[in-house]
Amino acid sequence: MTDTEKLPSFSELGLAAPILKAVAAVGYEDPSPIQAAAIPPLLEGRDLLGQAQTGTGKTGAFALPILSRLNLTQMDTQVLILAPTRELAIQVAEACQSYAQFIPDFHVLPIYGGSSYDSQLRALRRGAQVVVGTPGRVMDMMRRGKLDLSALKTLVLDEADEMLRMGFIDDVEWVIEQCPLDRQIALFSATMPEQIRRIAHRHLKTPVEIKIASKTSTAANIRQRYWLVSGLHKLDAMTRMLEVEQYDALLVFVRTKTAAEELTSKLSARGHSCEALHGDIPQKLRERTVEKLKAGQIDILIATDVAARGLDVERITHVVNYDIPYDTESYVHRIGRTGRAGRTGDAILFVAPRERRMLRMIEQATRQPIEPMQMPTAKDINKHRLERFKLQIRETLDSEEDLQPFQQIINEFLEDESTDPLDLCAALAKMVQGDEPLFMNENEPEPSQRMEERGGDRFDRDRGARRDRNDRGGDRFERGGDRPERSERRSRAPEGPTARYKLHVGHEHGVKPGQIVGAIANEAGIDSKFIGHIEIYNDFTTVDLPEGMPTEVMNTLKKARVCQRPLDIELFSGEVPESARRARPSFGDRRPPRADGARTEGRGEFRGDRPFNSRSSHGDNRGGDRPQHRDGGAGGKFRRDR
Repeated sequence: MTDTEKLPSFSELGLAAPILKAVAAVGYEDPSPIQAAAIPPLLEGRDLLGQAQTGTGKTGAFALPILSRLNLTQMDTQVLILAPTRELAIQVAEACQSYAQFIPDFHVLPIYGGSSYDSQLRALRRGAQVVVGTPGRVMDMMRRGKLDLSALKTLVLDEADEMLRMGFIDDVEWVIEQCPLDRQIALFSATMPEQIRRIAHRHLKTPVEIKIASKTSTAANIRQRYWLVSGLHKLDAMTRMLEVEQYDALLVFVRTKTAAEELTSKLSARGHSCEALHGDIPQKLRERTVEKLKAGQIDILIATDVAARGLDVERITHVVNYDIPYDTESYVHRIGRTGRAGRTGDAILFVAPRERRMLRMIEQATRQPIEPMQMPTAKDINKHRLERFKLQIRETLDSEEDLQPFQQIINEFLEDESTDPLDLCAALAKMVQGDEPLFMNENEPEPSQRMEERGGDRFDRDRGARRDRNDRGGDRFERGGDRPERSERRSRAPEGPTARYKLHVGHEHGVKPGQIVGAIANEAGIDSKFIGHIEIYNDFTTVDLPEGMPTEVMNTLKKARVCQRPLDIELFSGEVPESARRARPSFGDRRPPRADGARTEGRGEFRGDRPFNSRSSHGDNRGGDRPQHRDGGAGGKFRRDR
């Protein structure tokens, strides 16, 4: 289907009435090509093999029909959706919740690594008709006997090629093999590597095949730029950008309402006129906020996607993606808030190192290059500040206001004090400027963008290219933080100067290195290559992180929770008491599994949050006689696709 005018409406696709009501509520008018093609066969219960890029509406393509087929009288898990990353799992779960907003007693549960087992286990015990998860955590829950798929009707594999690239594909096949034989499978992939096609032929029954080409485009009158910046310096980058960009009104997009409130507070403290706009704000207050933006009473609006839907304010000259969107369609909708009605506009995208792949996907989908930006130096900012200060003086001199009373005061002061007029002007300028320094210190080191040009090249390599072992491990954490490190010490040194920090969680709380890395990477936005040596003791953990982290990053990490405990991070100094140490097996130690199926301890290789060689009474060894070593050691050669 290439002509959108010939596509059927949502009401013609056979969706359940509550789903159609939700589709109207979220503002969808017509189905996308992938939705129009995929919904009917999925409603019929047929298997489906879909090839479509992110941003073509494929989440709705599988979520809308499978939600229409739910049996609402039972709380058993009827749908399992596998996604390669924590971020995508959360996004899909949120979409399902939105589409099912008019279905009573509906429950969807995202499960992923780097988060508390206990909270996810409690939610599973309560029951969820739809479970969305990353392969490692889903397989772990199944092996523990906590995720029962005996009533499963539909299995969805989202971004299958990405799961292959990240080494999850064997986990995916294991999950498929544990599902009931009469289940329906929908497999979606942006590309169709041979191994994905083999899996489809092996497990899908006479599938309907759909291939949709992305036609996403953006307006030519919008200048698009991106800024490579790490979470450590994101706020600094934002404030510097506001110093040098010439804007009338600016719309900033973040992912969550909490982020909107926090960024609003921080920018307001820095003297910017801004307000937040998110789903928790009442409609009347939302309308007043938009009117204030239109009237020029505020200059910056910090919003979530839902809150900004339909926003059309002529003053908006810049759209800033402070948090990169989850898909290309959202990006196009966001930047469409500027450059409207033939006007020109600017779109700026903040990209963290681990988000470089999404940048490439946006460029491919929009078929437009996005220009790189450089962080302004202190010298650049001082130049702009000086020009603004001079402009204020000129505007005051050119104004029609009566300056006579002030001239009289100046004359009297000069007569009484015998002061040099130049010194008096300087004193008055200082008085106007206040305590805030006019100029930045140009001698201080510039904050690093934490991203060399070579830093993102792993995302541009062919997906089938072989990487070294460390690169594979780092890439997995950058994509989602779902898998922990293989040992309790990270041997790779982080980039840049570091300091040692203490976290208030240790062995006695059941913490694993992957949970530490996942929490730091996901909560504070710190790329895994800046996370260094990790040492886990009985009741605390030490970790090497970038030196001189900003206060807001430290506060975020203080509140972050692992194993139901706040990290309460602080600088570590001094010797480790002997009582805090715990004997560890050597790296080569492989303790036998316990008879009760609980996870074994030891410094083995890991998948999910369990040792790679773990077994349980619920599941088999999965590997059989297959070697369990990734590095081709004593266990033999490890398959590349793992």
